[in-house]
Amino acid sequence: MNNVSSSVIRWAAGLLVILIAASILYVWAALSWSYASGERAGYVQKLSSKGWICKTWEGELSMVSMPGTSPEKFIFTVRDEAVAARINQFMGKRVALHYEQHKGLPTSCFGETDYFITEVKVVE
Repeated sequence: MNNVSSSVIRWAAGLLVILIAASILYVWAALSWSYASGERAGYVQKLSSKGWICKTWEGELSMVSMPGTSPEKFIFTVRDEAVAARINQFMGKRVALHYEQHKGLPTSCFGETDYFITEVKVVE
């Protein structure tokens, strides 16, 4: 009986290790490879640090395609403190935000959106 219970415990521990490794591999893959990338231009309306445990910068970019039309909002996440500081520095100016879209992240701990800003530049 003792031999059977120890083999069941080893089997369960092995299964647990495999599940944890697979979860870590999935999150790494979702963060490493982007589904899409591009740029959006407009005016940053809001940028704030959010989260109870995992702090990320969440923001809104107001994009106006033609004068007189209502602006479209682009909701984004910034994980890099240096990029967030640059966005804050250019607040009120027209900027272009380079983003990478990462789909399938398991929790909001990585950010509230799928769109992660990697670079910001002022548009003349």
